[in-house]
Amino acid sequence: MRQIPVDTASASIMAAQPAQPKVKDRRTGERAMDAETGAALMTVDVMFAKDGNAEVLTITVPETGISGELVMGTPVAITGLVARPWENEFNGQKRHGIAFRAVAVTSLADAGAKAA
Repeated sequence: MRQIPVDTASASIMAAQPAQPKVKDRRTGERAMDAETGAALMTVDVMFAKDGNAEVLTITVPETGISGELVMGTPVAITGLVARPWENEFNGQKRHGIAFRAVAVTSLADAGAKAA
């Protein structure tokens, strides 16, 4: 599958919502797991601001890649962010979009407190 690396170096990024478990099947509540590592997956909503534009992105991250407390407004660093275009058909309707995946989302609030 095609992956597009996302440059986060010059962006301002902060948590928009705390990390939530990613659900594979809403009816059963089954958790989504990483196919390669078997790690449980989480989703984190972040506000991504760059060049005067801001968007809220939902990023999928392995549970082990979440570090620090990610409360609303917390500045974060994102490691290994990639965008993956997707498309599917359900009940005769075609849908498409971009999914975001990262290796880690790290709170920068702890780093700022230690530096002070």
